[in-house]
Amino acid sequence: VPRDAGRGRGAGGGPDHAGLPRLWPAAGRVRRQPPGPGREHELRESATRLLRRHLNLKDLLVEVEGPACKTLCLDQLMGPEASAGFSSSFIGSALQDQASKLGVPVAVLSIRTVVSSIVQICASSGEPSHKVLLNAEQRKKLSSLLEVAQYLLAHGMFSRLSFCQELCEVQNSLLLEAIWRLHVQNIVSLPELWERIYFLWSMAFGELLLGCGCDVVGPVGTSRCCVGRFGVFCGHMCGGMISADVPKRFFSHTLTQVLTHKPVLRVSDAVRMQREWSFAKTHPLLTSLYRRLFAILCPEELLGHFQEVLETHEVNWQHVLSCVSTLVICLPEAQRLIKDWVARLLARAFESCDLDSMVTAFLVARQAALEGPSVFPSYPDWFQVSPPPPARHSCSVKTLVFLFKFLSDLVPFEAPRYLQAHILHPPLVPSKYRSLLTDYIALAKTRLSDLKVSMENMGLYEDLSSARDIIEPDSQAQQDVEKAITVFEHTGKIPVAVMEASIFRRPYYVSHFLPALLTPRVLPRTPDSRAALIESLRRYARTSVSRRVFDKSFPPQTCTCFAVSKASAVRRAPALSRTLFLSDRLSVCQVADLLLTSFCQNLMAASSFAPADRQGPWAARFVSTVCGHRLLRATLTRLCQLLRHQGPSLSASHVLGLAALVVHLSESRSALPDVHVALPAPEFFSSLLPFGTAETSLFCLKFCTAAIAYSLCKSPSGSQDTLFSCLSPALLKKFQFILFRLFSEAREPPSQEDAVGLPWRLLCLPSADWQRAALCLWKQRAFQELLEEKEVHLTYRDWLQLELEIQPELDFLSDTERWDFQQWAIREHFLPAPAAAGGCGGELRTACSVLVDVLIDFCHSDEGTNALVLVLQEMAADLEQGPAASQSGCPSQGHFLFRVFRSRLQALAGGWDVAARLQRQRELLVYKRILLGLPPSVLVGSPQASQPAAPDCTEFFWLVNSELRNFCSHGTALTHDITVHFFRGLFNACSQSRSPALTADLILSACQTECPIVLTSALLWWPRLEPDLRSRWRSCFQGPLPQELQRLGEARQFGKSCLSGDSARPPPGPAWLSAAALHFAIQQAGKGGIRSQLEKLERQREELLLVLFFFSLMGLLSSHLTPHAADSLEALDICAEILGCLEKRRVSWLVLFQLTGGGLGPVLLRLAPDPYIRLLPFAFYSLLSYFDEDALLREDAFLHVAVDMYLKLICLFVAGETSGQAGDGDPVGLITKARHFLLQSIPRCPQKSFSNVAELLAARGDCDPEVSAALLSRQQALPDADLYQEPQLF
Repeated sequence: VPRDAGRGRGAGGGPDHAGLPRLWPAAGRVRRQPPGPGREHELRESATRLLRRHLNLKDLLVEVEGPACKTLCLDQLMGPEASAGFSSSFIGSALQDQASKLGVPVAVLSIRTVVSSIVQICASSGEPSHKVLLNAEQRKKLSSLLEVAQYLLAHGMFSRLSFCQELCEVQNSLLLEAIWRLHVQNIVSLPELWERIYFLWSMAFGELLLGCGCDVVGPVGTSRCCVGRFGVFCGHMCGGMISADVPKRFFSHTLTQVLTHKPVLRVSDAVRMQREWSFAKTHPLLTSLYRRLFAILCPEELLGHFQEVLETHEVNWQHVLSCVSTLVICLPEAQRLIKDWVARLLARAFESCDLDSMVTAFLVARQAALEGPSVFPSYPDWFQVSPPPPARHSCSVKTLVFLFKFLSDLVPFEAPRYLQAHILHPPLVPSKYRSLLTDYIALAKTRLSDLKVSMENMGLYEDLSSARDIIEPDSQAQQDVEKAITVFEHTGKIPVAVMEASIFRRPYYVSHFLPALLTPRVLPRTPDSRAALIESLRRYARTSVSRRVFDKSFPPQTCTCFAVSKASAVRRAPALSRTLFLSDRLSVCQVADLLLTSFCQNLMAASSFAPADRQGPWAARFVSTVCGHRLLRATLTRLCQLLRHQGPSLSASHVLGLAALVVHLSESRSALPDVHVALPAPEFFSSLLPFGTAETSLFCLKFCTAAIAYSLCKSPSGSQDTLFSCLSPALLKKFQFILFRLFSEAREPPSQEDAVGLPWRLLCLPSADWQRAALCLWKQRAFQELLEEKEVHLTYRDWLQLELEIQPELDFLSDTERWDFQQWAIREHFLPAPAAAGGCGGELRTACSVLVDVLIDFCHSDEGTNALVLVLQEMAADLEQGPAASQSGCPSQGHFLFRVFRSRLQALAGGWDVAARLQRQRELLVYKRILLGLPPSVLVGSPQASQPAAPDCTEFFWLVNSELRNFCSHGTALTHDITVHFFRGLFNACSQSRSPALTADLILSACQTECPIVLTSALLWWPRLEPDLRSRWRSCFQGPLPQELQRLGEARQFGKSCLSGDSARPPPGPAWLSAAALHFAIQQAGKGGIRSQLEKLERQREELLLVLFFFSLMGLLSSHLTPHAADSLEALDICAEILGCLEKRRVSWLVLFQLTGGGLGPVLLRLAPDPYIRLLPFAFYSLLSYFDEDALLREDAFLHVAVDMYLKLICLFVAGETSGQAGDGDPVGLITKARHFLLQSIPRCPQKSFSNVAELLAARGDCDPEVSAALLSRQQALPDADLYQEPQLF
């Protein structure tokens, strides 16, 4: 291999003349040729070739026409726009004319023009420089250009040799695909280019690395170019045009580039990640590249080049080691060379303590060992014999120190398998140097302990060279047992590994190997290889120590199970008594496992001889014996744990046995202990079966299939009552549900043929086909007759509840399959089914109502979303657009959604205690989520076609006034989401109306009288709501907003103008609407000092100020009740300033605390939540320090209101509803201040104030006896007005 190629010279794109063969012989070695007849013609041809080879077309064109000719390009004549108008002959004629004008040969001009066009086409993509493929537009242009070039070549207007020279000048501007297409179109062949364009070498290598995944490039098109390019080096393609040394130099150069590409991995990375670079895990394109390199270079050249690269370059260890794997796999003759090379590296490393040689030797040996013992010795064998003995070297201590220091440095990065190999297969070390080995072994064991890998749990036949992860000891023990039995079958002797383990590796032998060998099973009639091996091990255990070890390896339950399995089916119960006798020597959990395992094994053994109905009463006696024993509770607890948490990990025999056990336990329900669940035993066991994921669903199907098949087989002629005594309806429903989901065949009506027997025998086979067994059971006539019972019908509600338990991310159905299944279940199965069979009777409204009801229950237990919500949306849209659309919202029946809401709300507990309020609020939040997920037309119905009447919103107004106002609101306004959804429904109704503006006005007018909180909500969210309203209306109806919507905007502007200091606009609409707008403007301004702005209002606006005071009171209460609300002190200041304006204008505000059914009372009561109205006494006495007592005492209603508020405040305190309302956190202090105020005010009140006090005291007089006594005393002390009147004498 040339030295320059190994060091990567020539990779910059230009030709590497030092690495190419000499084109001219040395001087003095050529004899003078004598002149001859043809010598003159030969000299003329040689001179012509020489001139053509060194002719510079660029300088020639510049000399003839000047620099402007550089821009000449065929792209002007044959671009995509002009190619259809010009033929190749036309372009050839144009070139001939141009050449005659310039005075140059037409071939020179053609070549220059074609090369310029190719360069422009390659540069037109604007892609990064490493791009190698053309895009679609470039391919189209290049195809047209090559057609013209072929025409020019055919008509003698084109020279291949000159064209190659021109391409050499612009090689850095070419794309590889363009050069490949020149070869394919036979313009110029690749062999002609290899000698001149060395750029192709580096480009070929770069593309190969890109195609092999070193960068993000699509490998398909790239690999095709690679395959074609390497094919050029075949002899029949080259045709002798290039020398045989050129491909070797190119391949050597390519191999160097591959091995040194991005050398970012350190040796520690290679040690840690080496097993991921085996031949099987290497990218196919990279292995294909290696194999093609191996086809040209012989193994000796490859290894020599390997050694040179590793000594002179920084390498990419992933590429180096993957190349080693490919080498030993693809070239068998290289295996010996690899072994010799590794041996030389080790020898050099030990002779001169060369760390690089040691690293290379270990990495190469490990990599080769990964490919299996057929190509290289296993790593433990190589490690044990390869490091040479110290006696071969003069400095033996130095050599050993070097070796173990190297191994110690590798410990933090080593995989556990290699550490185990070093410990179990150490190299030969003289006894006087054993301390070095023991120190390293201690270090390696510490590292294994940190990695939680036990040396004692290593398998007997574990391949330490394997790239697999370490498996569990029990699984490894099973593999060791199978391997030992195989060796025993071939040799007839106990394997050496087993004998060694019984002596030197006793912990693993006793704890894992023997239990795996002695796993309880049904013993064959003729002893097999396993039984023969066990017997041989018994004979081998001759010494007492070995015998005790072997006997202890048999757990007591193993011996019992063997004894029970040999007994007859009828005499099983006595064996069980012997099993129960062992409970005193074992833990409760072990005994429970023993009992369950024994039952499963006995059932499998009995079923292998006879069907379930002819096995005798052994199973019933087993269960009756367990039910009469003190271990029953522990056994039932363990059974429940297995069914609930470990079902998917149970084997087939365990599933069959536990299913049969549950059947017998259900029959013996009277003997079972009481369980604190309101379910019978069969229903309780069925409720333990999970089915939310793919694994648990499969287990549930297996268990249900086994339980049902066993019950039918055990009682083939039993009555329905007998079957229901051991099979719960819930289990049958789960079986139907999973069968529908898993098998599309079950969705079709089963045939009435009973061609095959019950599937219990199928399930007892070693390779049971559960799918076939489940479908066989489904088609059984006996099972179909059982499903005709009403109790086991899988109803529409049952199916919804089960479907909602499925976890979509862990389902065995994909999203598309799940959607198709749900559509089939609802549309084709349950919707047309009669109501008596659990269906919907063809009523889509019924299907929607049941789905909503089940979804609400599901949302209470799971806050996630489900695909059935999308199904509800689709069904609701179909209901509105279908024939039942006119009935779905009719006043007589109401919308199905609100009927569901109403019925559920009526079933909830009433009252204002914390539990009832939280339960109601949680329910309403789910209602709101469902409303927001459905079309907005649910809130606002469609307009009446016969007359211009407002759409019916009665149901929505009822929900808002009775529920959403109290639990899903921001004080005096609804939340933003439900407000926006209502106005979307308004636009939907307008779009279906002949008069959109009139419809909108009618809806909003109805809101003023029936649901005013909708309008105050619109005012609160108007800054976010108005832009959307205007754009929608303008795009849909091409006109101004309706009058009522404009009024909302004017009210909002009025509120802003009152605070801005400008001349206040006249308040639009009702006073409460303008007051709400002003209240929200004050809240958003976030400051007090508004009295001066309020005093500017007209004197006729006292009602507006009064309602504004009411809104400010609601804001004060909201600041105490709502987290993260405005500051309560700021809200209190705003209330005080508005109160001052009212008192200054002598406007009585006491009416706000005695809201009744007249005047503003109905509107204000619908604008505030009921909890806020109940807390008005707290707001009343929070303003105590701002009262004008003299003015209040003059009002007749003051004392009545003050006493009423005080008594209600005490009731709230007693009920615990003032704990979070007092601003200073002291409700008792507030009550004390109110009481002191009353006791001072009572003597000063006029006589008329006591007219209705007796009624208040009769209702709540016992709340405060002192205040009641003061009121009664003052009332009795007042003189009778009639005694002081002057008599009317005349």
